[in-house]
Amino acid sequence: MEGGAAGAIEAVACVKAITDGIVPPTINYREKDPELDLDYVAEGARKADVKYAMSNNFGFGGHNGSVIFKRYEDD
Repeated sequence: MEGGAAGAIEAVACVKAITDGIVPPTINYREKDPELDLDYVAEGARKADVKYAMSNNFGFGGHNGSVIFKRYEDD
């Protein structure tokens, strides 16, 4: 099955974004929609203070799952 490990790979990307402080670029982004005020990362990876990251996964037959990662902070 293609895409079977896509969720795991996306989870790794989320954790790496938190630990490395780098947001990966939005792929296939071509032009801005004037009605949407979103912060797309279109110009390439960007440094950021990432505290949370969410991974959404959608499967055949309506199977959906989301996981939210949070940076560990020792108080």
